[in-house]
Amino acid sequence: MPSETADDSFEHAAALQTAGRFAEAIAVYQRLAAKVLTVNIAINLGVCHATVGAWTPAVHYLGLASRHRPTDARIRRLLGNVHAEAGHTDLAEREYRAILAAEPEDAEAQLALAGLCLSLGRYAEGWPLLGARVALHPDVVPRVSLPYPEWRGEPLDGKSLLVWVEQGFGDQIQMSRFVNTLKARGAARVTLGCRPMLAHLFSTLAGVDEIIPIAVKASASVGPHDYWSRCFSLPEHLGITLQTLPGEPYLSVPADRRDRWADGPGRIGGQMGGVGLVWQASPTGFNAANKGLPRAVAQRLLDRGAISLQPEDTGAADFADTAAIIARLDLVISIDTAVAHLAGAMGKPCWTLLPYVHCDWRWLRDRGDSPWYPGMKLYRQAQPQDWSQTLDQVLADL
Repeated sequence: MPSETADDSFEHAAALQTAGRFAEAIAVYQRLAAKVLTVNIAINLGVCHATVGAWTPAVHYLGLASRHRPTDARIRRLLGNVHAEAGHTDLAEREYRAILAAEPEDAEAQLALAGLCLSLGRYAEGWPLLGARVALHPDVVPRVSLPYPEWRGEPLDGKSLLVWVEQGFGDQIQMSRFVNTLKARGAARVTLGCRPMLAHLFSTLAGVDEIIPIAVKASASVGPHDYWSRCFSLPEHLGITLQTLPGEPYLSVPADRRDRWADGPGRIGGQMGGVGLVWQASPTGFNAANKGLPRAVAQRLLDRGAISLQPEDTGAADFADTAAIIARLDLVISIDTAVAHLAGAMGKPCWTLLPYVHCDWRWLRDRGDSPWYPGMKLYRQAQPQDWSQTLDQVLADL
C-alpha cells in the first residue's frame, strides 16, 4: 500500500477523477478506503474502475454501495451498467427492472434497459424504451414543435411524412435506410431533415422526396405534412426486428462527386482499389477516448499501404465526397464512427474496430458480423486501451 500523502483527500481524488486521471484517482480513493470505506468512496471507486474497463472491482464497489443504499436508483443503474458491460446481462436487467418497478417513469433506467435489450437483439422490447432519449438528451435530440401529429405507426398510404434529424452523423446514416421503407409502405411524400454535411449524400436515397439541411441549434420552417417522426423512432413504429431489418445497400455517390474524385485518393499506383482507414473519431463524440486508435497503432495499417480517410488528409468537404473516395476502394477499415456506417450503407466491405469499453448496442454482442450491414466484419477489442491483439488479427486477415 503506498504511503499516505498530503493530498489524500476525497476532494483531491474527485478532482483527479473529473480531470480523467482515473488511475491516480483510484489510488487516492483506495488509500482513503483503507481507513474508512464510505458509500461515496465506494461509488466513485466503482465508477473509476468502470471507466477504465476494470469490471470486477467496479462490480465489487458498486455492489457494496448498492447494498447499503438499496433504494438508490442511481447506484443500481450504475451497477446495472457495469454488469451489462461485463456481459452479466441477466444481472444488469435485474437492476434496471428493480428501478422501474419502484419508479416506472425513471427515464435513465428506461434508456439503460433499452440499450441492453437492443444489444441482445430484443428489438420489440428495446425500441419503445428508447423513447426516453428525448427528455434526457435535448442537446442531440432536438425539440420538435409542429401543428401536425407525430407518426406512431398509422397507415401511410397516400400520406406525407417529415423525418427529423437527431444525434450524430453515423446515427443519421444508419437510420436513413428507413426512408425507403416508408415509401414501400405507401407514403406519398417523405421529407428528411439532416445535417448539412449529409445533405448531398442523402439525395441518393431512393425514398426521399425532399432534403432539409439544418445545422446544429438552428431552426427551420417546414411545410405541412400529415405526420412527423424523429429518425430513431422509425424502427419502433415500423415494427423492425432482426428478421425484418432491411440490409441491402441504400446510399450511393452523387454523380457530380463521382466525377470530381475520379483521380482522387481512391487510386493506388494509378489503379482503382486499395484499403481506406479511419482511426480517429470526433473528440466531442460519444466514447471518443475509447474508440480511437493511437497514431502508432494506426501507422501499422498505413505502413501496409492503407489510405487515410480522415477528412483532413483527403480534403473531403462532406460525406458525399467521402462516399466518392470509398467507392473506388476495395475495403474500408474504420473505428466505430460515421464512415463505418457510410461504407456499410454503400455495400462496401468494411472491417469495423469496436472498443472494449462502452461498445454500442447496435453491434449486438459476441458477433463478428452485423445484420445492419451484411458486408461488414466486426473486430472487438480484447482488452481496454490495448488494440495490439485486434490489429494483429486485422493484419493477418489483410
